[in-house]
Amino acid sequence: MKNELSKEMIDNLRRRVEEQHEVPVVQRAVIKNGVYNASENDKVRSKLNRTFSIELDTGKVSNQRHSGRCWIFSTMNILRHHFSNQYEVKDFEFSQAYIYFWDKIERANMFYQRIIDLADRELEDRELQFYLNSPNSDGGQWAMAAAIVQKYGVVPNDVMPETFNTKDTTGFANALNLKLRRDAIQLRQMKHRGASEAELQAERELLLGQVYQMTTIAVGTPPESFDFEYKDDNQKYHIDRNITPLEFYDKYVGVDLDDYVVVTNSPDKPFNQLYSLPSQDNVIGGKEITFLNLPIQNLKELAVDQLKDGESIWFGNDVLEQMNRKDGLLDSELYKQDELFGVALDMTKAERMLYRQANVSHAMTLTGVDLIDGKTSKWKVENSWGEQNGDKGYFVMADNWFDDYVYEIVIQRKFLTKEQLEIADSTPTPLKAWDALA
Repeated sequence: MKNELSKEMIDNLRRRVEEQHEVPVVQRAVIKNGVYNASENDKVRSKLNRTFSIELDTGKVSNQRHSGRCWIFSTMNILRHHFSNQYEVKDFEFSQAYIYFWDKIERANMFYQRIIDLADRELEDRELQFYLNSPNSDGGQWAMAAAIVQKYGVVPNDVMPETFNTKDTTGFANALNLKLRRDAIQLRQMKHRGASEAELQAERELLLGQVYQMTTIAVGTPPESFDFEYKDDNQKYHIDRNITPLEFYDKYVGVDLDDYVVVTNSPDKPFNQLYSLPSQDNVIGGKEITFLNLPIQNLKELAVDQLKDGESIWFGNDVLEQMNRKDGLLDSELYKQDELFGVALDMTKAERMLYRQANVSHAMTLTGVDLIDGKTSKWKVENSWGEQNGDKGYFVMADNWFDDYVYEIVIQRKFLTKEQLEIADSTPTPLKAWDALA
């Protein structure tokens, strides 16, 4: 058979390795210590000290536990920083479970509509397969959290606290995805049999009621109103009775989420253009996901401006690359795997995105930056993995890691130039569901 891996070829491969006398030494080190420990660059730690020329006081970190809700946690971090500064409640926390609940309901509603809209396509259709592969995942974008907040408001964490199923979403996610895929069969069959639009929408509402029931059982019942009771850092007591989640947001947070732009660095596509990602919108009629695509240096300049103004920054990144979780280190030169294995492993950022090596796998919060002679050298990062990682939950990120693995930052409109605002307000170019930014 053509190109079959023959014994002769295998013998040649073995012989080439045996001729490299350094391989046994490296082999012993890697087998005993693992790839990361054996390839760690000891020079990185010395430059990643935890002193920052600009640093926000943001209190204790949160903990998303065994869930993919980082995008919710980072959004709630930004909002609680606003609240904490205004009302002097340093370690206040909003309910991530509340946002998670409504995202499950809204995302199920969106899924049903997409299934109905695409019912005439073959099952092998790439877009349809994208939705069926992950009907209601944990992951998300900043605009998705913003859409939920704009429609449902927020509540304090003690009003709707974490549950077993928010701390570990595995069991509920499996049950919900099974339910949604089964419902997809039913809706497609109804459409194929010629069901009317009214019949399809009636069935959709029935199915959505079942999703609401499942989510209520697993996560809890979201409050329609509550009493807001707290003590500030000066131990002064406050209470505000019978307030709704939207009233609470307007009164105590008041951040206009439409006053922000998601600025991205996606060098696999043209810069200075606006893109949208309709395949990941989660609220019908709600905030849409858009990206203002700019060169990386623009992202850094915008981030510095916002930190100088005293506001933290939501950012999307690929935290699984060049990261030491225990010590909270992020540096593009942290692990020298190319030197360890003696092979070339370099790719440009655009190449990583085009060839599926890149992944916007996580969202965190920028809370500081170190400027040396006016240039960024390292960044302070608030993570949502609890206090046991990094320095009480805070990571330090080298500037080269920002270049290579930061893809999105959320910036106030007032920091954008006139030209950038014009692009941000233009008609976006829709991206495919399988774009790297998804």
